[in-house]
Amino acid sequence: MGGMVRRSMAERYKLKANQVGSAKLPGLKNDGGGLYLSTSKTLSQSWIFRYKQYGKSHDIGLGSTVDVSLAEAREKAEIARKAVKAGKNPKAAIRGEIGPITFRKAAEAYIKAHSPSWSNAKHKSQWENTLRTYAFPRIGDLPVQQVDTPDIVAVLTPIWGEKTETASRVRMRIENILAWATVMGYREGFNPAIWRGHLNKILPDRKKVQERRHFAAVPYSEIPLLYADLAAKDALSARALQFTMLTACRTGEVIGARWSEIHGDIWTIPKRRMKANRQHRVPLSPAVQEILDRMDDTTAHLFPSLRGSGHISNMAMLKLLKSMREGMTVHGLRSSFRDWAAEETDYQNHVVEMALAHKISDDTEAAYRRGDLLEKRRNLMNDWANYCIGV
Repeated sequence: MGGMVRRSMAERYKLKANQVGSAKLPGLKNDGGGLYLSTSKTLSQSWIFRYKQYGKSHDIGLGSTVDVSLAEAREKAEIARKAVKAGKNPKAAIRGEIGPITFRKAAEAYIKAHSPSWSNAKHKSQWENTLRTYAFPRIGDLPVQQVDTPDIVAVLTPIWGEKTETASRVRMRIENILAWATVMGYREGFNPAIWRGHLNKILPDRKKVQERRHFAAVPYSEIPLLYADLAAKDALSARALQFTMLTACRTGEVIGARWSEIHGDIWTIPKRRMKANRQHRVPLSPAVQEILDRMDDTTAHLFPSLRGSGHISNMAMLKLLKSMREGMTVHGLRSSFRDWAAEETDYQNHVVEMALAHKISDDTEAAYRRGDLLEKRRNLMNDWANYCIGV
């Protein structure tokens, strides 16, 4: 037994202490057992551990010889060897992490590391909610190393046809988490969540299976009657719906509106609340200003919550509208405005698109429309308001 131990140590401990820090030529010197002393072209030295796992060869940097002695490098190499033999991740073992990290833990770590850089605060909750709902039930408790293609397909298949956009985002999020886990040394090998050249050979193209649902819109010919019905109601949600209709803005933009954003007849929506992440100025017609004049301007929001601070719920307007026009949606009011502008006016398309805060798709046209066409949009919104109130 003693002879075997001595032979094993001789096979491994080949380097002498005086060889560390005295290199004259670049190259690798083998200490045995996968540990190497690497000398660069500038003659700086560092430690490398080489191993083979899951059919592939890998190198792990163990640190500079300035910071890590020969004895310390051998200790790290021994920890790594035991981890490889046990089928575990040697990088994680060297860091002192016990046991494999689960996909759930990897996801939590990824979100914690990246969320401070996300421009939209909602992204963090969207990541957490979609992963909790769709990914964690299937792969949350799996060691991140074990997550493979059948697992990804099992997560995505149930929602790929019904909730295609959501499924696509879940796939992207899983791909990013697995890529992070690989870089951090928690997993090895191919990323099974990538789309091009892999999952696109298993799942159908999302553009072909995605059900394109258009928001149900009130026919623009019925808008004046709906506006009159809203005017007869004594409810904050009715005022919000009138405001939404007259400005052709999105629900989130309206319910988040603050009195501090309104100066005279201009409502300036900051870019953080805009879908396109670009500030949007809205000219307020006399009809809108009349509504605002009758409202309480001592609150922070135009449409404050009746319970505590904040603004009204994003469901308040929808609930009211559905009670008045079954099957219609608040977002559909924007379509009503768009249809009216196309059918009943001579306003140019880019003016209407800017009123809707849409990006002008034609690059050439966009190059000549660098302003926001405020005065032209003012005329458009005044005409729309007159149509709504039946003037």
